[in-house]
Amino acid sequence: MQDKDGLRRRQTGLLKTFHRSSGLEGGRKPQEDQAEGILKMNIQSAISREIFVPRGEKLLVAIEVRRRAKRKGLSFLNAGRKKDYLTFLCLSVTNSRPAQVLITKVKRYQGTRQFAKRSQWSVEQLRQVNGINPDKDTPEFDLVFDRTTDQWVASSAAEKCMFVQVLYHACQNYWEAKRGQDNPASPGEQKIPGAPENKKSPVAPNQTNFVNCQQKLMGDACSVNMVIYRCKIFLNRMKNSMTANQGRLQREAPAVKASRSRRSPSPPAVRKMGNVMRRASQVLSERGERLMKADDKTSHMFHGAKQFAEAAQKMALKQI
Repeated sequence: MQDKDGLRRRQTGLLKTFHRSSGLEGGRKPQEDQAEGILKMNIQSAISREIFVPRGEKLLVAIEVRRRAKRKGLSFLNAGRKKDYLTFLCLSVTNSRPAQVLITKVKRYQGTRQFAKRSQWSVEQLRQVNGINPDKDTPEFDLVFDRTTDQWVASSAAEKCMFVQVLYHACQNYWEAKRGQDNPASPGEQKIPGAPENKKSPVAPNQTNFVNCQQKLMGDACSVNMVIYRCKIFLNRMKNSMTANQGRLQREAPAVKASRSRRSPSPPAVRKMGNVMRRASQVLSERGERLMKADDKTSHMFHGAKQFAEAAQKMALKQI
């Protein structure tokens, strides 16, 4: 019994030493950090599972956004109030027929892992999509609905480009299907001269108008662009996560040093903590460099794919 008690005490002491050397003592649990990292990486699947699957909808794309301009008349309500939630803009399609394309605003409040559905609009209510700058990738864009206008800034330019590209093709497919439903083509029907024409196709004025959007987002090489944008989004999220972890370690380092000084630690413990911090910062810097190299390779692949698409288009025109 004494040997078992001594073994348990040694195991407990080793665990405490590991937590102190990792800067986890008195802070967040490693399980919480791991769960938060998984949630950040699988944010779209989590939103789809909690919000859209129970409602019989299929999530096409979800991006993190924030408002570019404050709403008028609400400044006195937002005074002294910090942002305690994350906002996601989602594009989904219903599984029922005829399919409906919906734009949904989803929020996740600080301290919770659940998502909450806030606002939802159909594509028929969407009047205009403004890409702000048609010459380069920017994270800003506007959505103009029947009764409101939302000015958004995506977390990255790649996320905004992917959202606009998916939204454009979803709108095109929806309006084509809508046109086919309103004007069904019957092979036996013949046009009688002098008969009044059926003017039941005024759907064109209600279609969504895309302005100031890059042509590559509305072109044919959508699959190549989608892969490139997803790679950029993944790399951007990894870089932001590493930057946040590095900042948290730097903020926690003075507190850890102060607590160690109050406890008057021995010099070997101080040296051990310094070695751990140096190794952690070195690993983070190396990962950051690798991410920057991967980002450069991604941009090079994007330019190569663009040149390949242009060459293929020229060849197709020559064959015609």
